[in-house]
Amino acid sequence: MTRRAFIGWLLGLLVLIGASGTGLYRLLQKSIETQQAGGTAPVAPKTEPTPAPAAPAAADPNAPLFSYFILSDLHISRDDPNTITHMKETLEDITKFDGPVEAVVMTGDLTEYGRESDYKELQKLLEGYKLPPLYANMGNHDYYDIWIDKNGGFNKDTMPNSKTDWQSRERFMKFFGLKNVYHDATVKGYQLILLSQEAYVQEKPEVGEGAWYSNDQLEWLKGRLAQQKDRKPVFIMTHQPLPPKGRDGGNHSVIPAIKLREILKPYPNVFVFCGHRHQDFQNGVEHYEKETFHYFHNSSVGRVLNRSYQNASKEKSQGLYVQVYKDRVTLRGRDFPTRTWLKEADWTVKLT
Repeated sequence: MTRRAFIGWLLGLLVLIGASGTGLYRLLQKSIETQQAGGTAPVAPKTEPTPAPAAPAAADPNAPLFSYFILSDLHISRDDPNTITHMKETLEDITKFDGPVEAVVMTGDLTEYGRESDYKELQKLLEGYKLPPLYANMGNHDYYDIWIDKNGGFNKDTMPNSKTDWQSRERFMKFFGLKNVYHDATVKGYQLILLSQEAYVQEKPEVGEGAWYSNDQLEWLKGRLAQQKDRKPVFIMTHQPLPPKGRDGGNHSVIPAIKLREILKPYPNVFVFCGHRHQDFQNGVEHYEKETFHYFHNSSVGRVLNRSYQNASKEKSQGLYVQVYKDRVTLRGRDFPTRTWLKEADWTVKLT
């Protein structure tokens, strides 16, 4: 090897060593920095697979589709403190009830006399509890303010005591925020229809204690029923009961009864409920009548009466619990003070 070749080889070796030293230096420097930071060199974070969303729980095929209470004849008045006591017992039972309650329907005679003071007492009771939606119609007693004179007494001689049936209707509609005394609502996909008498004896002396429905109300009902295309059950509330078949009604009953029955005839899954009679579920009186529709007579919250129409069992307060299933409707009588079911009032109605 010549002198010149040797010198070239030596210079190349020095460059190679210098480059290696620089790389080694940088590698050592990185290692020192990592150790000073208190850890090892960073690695890509591990990602856990996102869990699939839980499937929704399957609906219980045996669960009711709609459940609600029907309360009749509350007769709230400070003149009869027992009515207030029974309403408190009823509301306490409903709010602590071991089962679904998606509506409360009150079928007339909410008050004893329909006075402003009676509605204030009812409002105070209702505001004391957390309740589901409330629906109501009028009964004959909700028109009774015309019998009360300026001294607060019941006075037939001075009736209407400078008052009108119109004022009673206005008081009821204002209390429930309604534009008419008859109305309907849909809850959980099921229709509640509440019919109300539209006049009392100040305007129509001939009606007595009966329920007069106008042609407008009956045509409205016909239209509401015609909307039903799926054969779901429909629940219709009256206050006074229907008279025997073939009669058109009068005192203490629905007056245009023949026409009402004709309107209901095409609908086998219609359920009609009334109050007014106050009859104890346990006194042997029939509370369910099968016509072209299903017809039920409720008992009373305020005063449960025996067959002689006496309030002999003042401790009793009763109502109906209704549950709707896909193929049937169940109805059970309830005693609110004792929070027990009444075996005499227990029905299951198959839907067609």
